[in-house]
Amino acid sequence: MSLRPTIDFLLHDWLGAESLSQRERFKDHSRETFDAVLDTCERIAREKYAPFNRLVDTQEPQFDGEKVILPQATHDAQKAYAESGMLSAAQDYEIGGMQLPYTVEAAANAFFAMASVSIGSGMLTTGNANLLMKHGTEAQKRVFALNEFSGRFSGTMCLSEPQAGSSLSDVVTRAVPDGEGFEADPLGPRYRLRGNKMWISAGEHELTENIIHLVLAKIPDTGGKLVPGVKGISLFIVPKKLVDTEGQLTGERNDVALAGLNHKCGWRGTTNTLLNFGEGKYPVRGAAGAVGYLVGQPGRGLQCMFHMMNEARIGVGMAATMLGMAGYHASLDYAKNRPQGRPVAAGGKDAAAPQVRIIEHADVKRMLLAQKSYCEGALALELYCARLVDEQHTGDAQSADDARLLLEVLTPIAKSWPSEWCLEANSLAIQVHGGYGYTRDFPVEQYWRDNRLNMIHEGTHGIQGMDLLGRKVLMENGKGLQLLAGRINATIQRAIQVPELAAHANTLGHVLAQVGAATKAAWATGNPCDALANAVPYLQAFGHTVLAWIWLDVALAAQASHDAPARTGRLGAMRYFFHYELPKTGAWLLVVSARDQTCASLPETAF
Repeated sequence: MSLRPTIDFLLHDWLGAESLSQRERFKDHSRETFDAVLDTCERIAREKYAPFNRLVDTQEPQFDGEKVILPQATHDAQKAYAESGMLSAAQDYEIGGMQLPYTVEAAANAFFAMASVSIGSGMLTTGNANLLMKHGTEAQKRVFALNEFSGRFSGTMCLSEPQAGSSLSDVVTRAVPDGEGFEADPLGPRYRLRGNKMWISAGEHELTENIIHLVLAKIPDTGGKLVPGVKGISLFIVPKKLVDTEGQLTGERNDVALAGLNHKCGWRGTTNTLLNFGEGKYPVRGAAGAVGYLVGQPGRGLQCMFHMMNEARIGVGMAATMLGMAGYHASLDYAKNRPQGRPVAAGGKDAAAPQVRIIEHADVKRMLLAQKSYCEGALALELYCARLVDEQHTGDAQSADDARLLLEVLTPIAKSWPSEWCLEANSLAIQVHGGYGYTRDFPVEQYWRDNRLNMIHEGTHGIQGMDLLGRKVLMENGKGLQLLAGRINATIQRAIQVPELAAHANTLGHVLAQVGAATKAAWATGNPCDALANAVPYLQAFGHTVLAWIWLDVALAAQASHDAPARTGRLGAMRYFFHYELPKTGAWLLVVSARDQTCASLPETAF
């Protein structure tokens, strides 16, 4: 089973991606060039990634005391991806980019995430370089970002610390001015960093000439104390190997040392590291301290880093989606070929009758439909968000601002919803396989292990829920929420005109009203403790509402397409989601509206 027909339908029949070529930035593109990019990425994923997915799971990264050893397949995949130009796909022609719409770039990267997510395809490197293109100096762009886009260098994001995971206000990594004239360094104000960073993906390897770490740290005040909270956080470029103003390696190692590799449940093909900055293992010019170059203004590091974090959240959502999709494809193939059981007729089962394939059983169809509704719906959501990115960058002023606000509201959903429900799809894929699914003879157990990390990556559900209910739906007097409701209502109005979809449109309208009422009820007391006690149920209900809208909008496009099994499948998945999934929102919104304190008020001693 191929992913390509689904990608083509969503890109062209639903999102109308080809119309982007009418915009000045994309005028050299057409359906033909978009297809060529998809063809290339599909081929590289098929040849360089998919065959080695199990290999990188079993041959985990190893540290030999000097360097991290990865399978040759990982080196080959990294090289093929860099040579494809996908690291700089969305960048200007002048710096070697393709000026490709992000919508098409996201669709193309889906092939790699599905083929082998833990081999990786440069999400952090691209995000790192994009941040520098937005907030860096001209020298930082030229020396660091452009070499990342070319594949010479790779990038990381260094946020968490052993004592401070998601609580970034508690980071204690220090950055102090590096001697007289520190502010005049051509690569940016130069500092010495000391501290420890944890859970750094791709933090040490030999895949590229250099690794460019983007590190959050605090600059002490005049008394040598760190400023409490996030306002004191600054952002620094800390290369693994020092470079000159032309981006050439100087031959000197920076004071960044691998303290250890984290061995994970899944996603084992990517190195995950604990890094020590400035401990003196690799002294620079005879002194301990990792050399780092300030990005942007002191104390504004978190605002800069959010540029990369938001990209990463959508990237994590896509990774979760495609892992779910991989499991769905595997379990669908298994269900079509595995004979077991017999149908129940009016007189019971006929033991002498031949076995039927398990896809003929209603409950197996239920599990397959659930997977299809989760994964294709999530893919549509991620591509819709990618389309908003293009609108934000190339639309007129009003459309661009609307896209910005919609992305603010949808980003927590784009990250968290696939992380929860496409993981559930992986669980169902194991169930379809039965006992075999729980063995390493089939790939679905690895897909589940790989996907379990995405519920943690880039902020847990609790963090995303508080972001959504505590900030995103309130920002700018609720304008983003109003815009989203307007988009949903526009789809409802179109669907009401289609007899086959009218009932679903009315149902969605009712649920949307419930979400609005629950949002107001949650904040009725004005007390954040009351409102945010049930932020995760709110996130779940909000996410299901968004996915129901996405499915209804996709169904409108499917309804207009020629009659085919794919059309029947999409309409069936939409009906499944409305009949089996959307009713769950009532229970979630009930505790939100009541500001239920069952969880928040239970004393610690009661556990």
